[in-house]
Order: sequence, then C-alpha cells, then structure tokens
Amino acid sequence: MSRTSVRSDVSIAVSVWRALFLREASARLAGARAAWIWILLEPAAHIVFLMVVFGVIRHQVRQDANIEVFILVGVWGFFLVRNIAQRGMEAINANQALFSYRQVQPVDTVLVRATVEAFLYVIVGAVLLAALALLDIDVRPADPLLVMWSAFLLWAFGLGLGLMFSVIGTLLPGLGKLIRIVFTPLYFLSAVMYSVSSMPRAMREVVLVNPITHGLEAMRSGWFAAYHGEAHISLGYLGFCALATVFLGLAMHMRYATRLTAQ
Repeated sequence: MSRTSVRSDVSIAVSVWRALFLREASARLAGARAAWIWILLEPAAHIVFLMVVFGVIRHQVRQDANIEVFILVGVWGFFLVRNIAQRGMEAINANQALFSYRQVQPVDTVLVRATVEAFLYVIVGAVLLAALALLDIDVRPADPLLVMWSAFLLWAFGLGLGLMFSVIGTLLPGLGKLIRIVFTPLYFLSAVMYSVSSMPRAMREVVLVNPITHGLEAMRSGWFAAYHGEAHISLGYLGFCALATVFLGLAMHMRYATRLTAQ
C-alpha cells in the first residue's frame, strides 16, 4: 500500500520562492539586451557625475571621509531602497498569470523581488568597490557590522514600501504613477550627496524625517572611523519605520488578497 507524502506549508513556500527567484533573476538579467550592464551602469553613472560635481566644480573635499566612497554609499543605499520599492510595486501585475496556482500568493512575488534586488545590488556594490580599489582608493570599512546592519535595515524598509506600494499600485494604478514621481525629490532629501551635519538646522530637521537618511549616514559612520555625521542619526528610527511598513504591507496583502489575485 503506497503512502502519499504530504508536504508542509514551509516546504511548499520554500519551493515557490525558489522557483520565483529563478524566474525573477532570469527576467531581470535577460529581459533585455545587456540588461545586466544597465544594472551596473545606472549607479556608476550617478557616482561619476556626483564625483565630478563635488570634486571638480565645487572642490568639496571631506577631511573625515573619502569622497568617492562617501558618494558610492549614498547612491548604492538609495538605489537599493528605490528599486526594491518600485519593482515590488510592479510584482503583482507582472506575475498575474501565476496566481492560478493556489500555492503562489501575491505577497510571494514581492518578497522574492526584494530578495533578487538585494542579491543584485550586493554584486553591484562589490564591483563598484573593486573598481575604486583598482584606482588605489581605500575601500575598507572601519566597522563592517554597522555597515551590514544599516544596509539590512534599508533593505527591510524598501521591502515594507514594496509591500505597501504593490497593493496600492495594483488596486489604484494612478497612485502608482505618483509614487514613482515622488522618488525624484526624495533622492535630494536622502543625504545621497551630502552630509546632514553640513546643512542648515531648519533643513536638517526636514531631512531627518526621512528614514533613508538615517541608514545612509549610519553606513558612512560605519565605513569611516573619523566620520562626524549628524548626532541625531538613529538606526532605531529606521528599524521602527522598516518594521511598521513591513507590518502594514503584510496587513494590506492579507486584507486585499482576493482582489489582488482577481485583478
């Protein structure tokens, strides 16, 4: 008498995530001609442009941080959050056909996309740091654990935004377009190209409302031992915002699960 093996919910979820990861990674890297090159060139172009602006035009040289790595950390961290949030917003519509399989849920597609983006941006960051190292620039972090913890919290915050935006963008497509536009001014309000401590006090208070700013400045503090950033930078604040957005995003997925799969 043959036995019928029953798979646990965890094993089913892991199998679904593995399959979705391979599908998303393949689509991300082979969806267009030389797609992997553009993944690398976008942050690299921003870094080179900002290095020219701040290093040549304004002759801005920081005494407590290497300007090349300073800019790289800012661009890399912001793009990590932005790409996870924006690609997470598109995850449900891009995988709509898969929801005919009851094992695949809309939340799975967002979680996997966030993981794929993290995987790709770890590679992008390593390549860019290697390029700077070849130019005899010191790229060694003073506190690697602080850098990794800050990067993880930025990823978690991007994931929370992606979970929320995926529901909003699917049910209200008009708001999805507005969300994309908002990331442009947010680029200039996230301390990507400057230190918060160098800003006027009134503007500093506005910038510090943005959780991304706390993550980027914390990464810089972990990278440069002598870096003197804003005293009010708090990874606890970033962690709270990440936890709140993830919780709210998951709650929204549970609340509108039926409508998301029926779109």
